[in-house]
Amino acid sequence: MHEQEAAAHGLAMAYELFDFTDRGWDDAALPRLLDETQREGFAGLNVTIPFKRAVIELLDDLSPAARAIGAVNTIAFRDGRRVGHNTDVSGFSASFAAGLSDVPRAVVLQLGCGGAGSATAHALLGMDVTSRLVLSDVDSARAAALHAQLVQAFGDRVCLTSDPERAATISDGIINATPIGMAKFPGMPIAAEAILPHHWVSDIIYVPLVTALLAEARRKGCRTLDGSGMAVNQAADAFAIFTGEKADRRRMRTSFAKFDQHPLRPSEGEDRKLA
Repeated sequence: MHEQEAAAHGLAMAYELFDFTDRGWDDAALPRLLDETQREGFAGLNVTIPFKRAVIELLDDLSPAARAIGAVNTIAFRDGRRVGHNTDVSGFSASFAAGLSDVPRAVVLQLGCGGAGSATAHALLGMDVTSRLVLSDVDSARAAALHAQLVQAFGDRVCLTSDPERAATISDGIINATPIGMAKFPGMPIAAEAILPHHWVSDIIYVPLVTALLAEARRKGCRTLDGSGMAVNQAADAFAIFTGEKADRRRMRTSFAKFDQHPLRPSEGEDRKLA
């Protein structure tokens, strides 16, 4: 998406994938990668699982959005400094507004409280139409940390649950912000029986585009939102940070659609990349 959009603007851009799993790197290689890419003249980096929070301590500054969310998915190298941004919030907000703007949101269950989950929660609560956001994560400490952050920002509209299946029975919709459903983490983040016909279901994963969760939801007649909209919109916002140029979102969506059909698109390494 980035390379094709840059070409449309008359810019020469190389967008390189640094997949830690494929390259045999452990997480300790993160500081070295930032040092090397900055030294080599990269305009910046996109960051994904599992580094969206870990990378913060390696940066010089954060945008207001990244500071509030506590996660970074875009780094700009400027004048010898590293500035972290978060375009996941705006990306998810735009995707949700385009695909599910009219769904009921009195109670929403969110699965996953990591960096991506922080972004989707901030986006949903920022729309100011959700009465209750229920958080669930297999890591109780991570869930508690996000809960505390959100309560401070949005008040008592946020609560925790250790029983997502039960919470689903009173929820209008379900958001998956976990990596469960990626090629390397197959399966569903919640029991299939918990998906009910009245639910709307959103998944931020985009490889594969139709996860097991979305397939089950569609089988039951639920309205669904896949991860393509968030992927395109966050990329468009990141493109503006990298280049100073406004991206054509429709054109980037066309590029994404070609990418999704490409036989060599990323799969198992997708959960461990920093590009």
